Amino acid sequence: MSKKKYYIHESSYVDKNANIGSGTKIWHFSHIMSGAKIGENCVIGQNVNIGSKAVIGNNVKIQNNVSVYDDVIIEDDAFLGPSCVLTNVINPRAFVNRKSEYKKTIVRKGATIGANATIVCGNELGEYCFIGAGAVVTKDVRPNALVVGNPARQIGWVCRCGCKLNFNENDEALCECGDRYKLDKSKDKLIPLKG
Repeated sequence: MSKKKYYIHESSYVDKNANIGSGTKIWHFSHIMSGAKIGENCVIGQNVNIGSKAVIGNNVKIQNNVSVYDDVIIEDDAFLGPSCVLTNVINPRAFVNRKSEYKKTIVRKGATIGANATIVCGNELGEYCFIGAGAVVTKDVRPNALVVGNPARQIGWVCRCGCKLNFNENDEALCECGDRYKLDKSKDKLIPLKG
């Protein structure tokens, strides 16, 4: 473990050689496995399991009852809601060892995964996307996309701050936080505007 300052609740287990950044807080009944990498100023909620090959960036919030398995990468500022599910094997069987078949899942910077959502392994969640509560993600999600349902489908776009965007006749949106965006329909892509 690193010698930086962080908090671990007395009911949690942090295995030797886990790497935890300063300012991180690990709450009740969690288990951080040897080799796991957790950045600075993270909040790891109650009953969270972090696998030995999981990588978590800075300022990440992982709410209660979440398992972050091997080959899951979570970038800075991501939010994982209560009881959301991440996987790492596409076709698990109790009697077949598939540890060599793990599929990488990437949660990009600033993404949000809502409560009870399921992320099927091998997919990438784009920067600042928003996965609605209970959604089942079976394919990549675009940056700033708002997706809901089972299987998850895109129903709109969100700002960096998480608010849903409403577009004018010029395909531009001004968020309540002051950020501005242009929707490039030809590429189905949201472009931040300056000024």
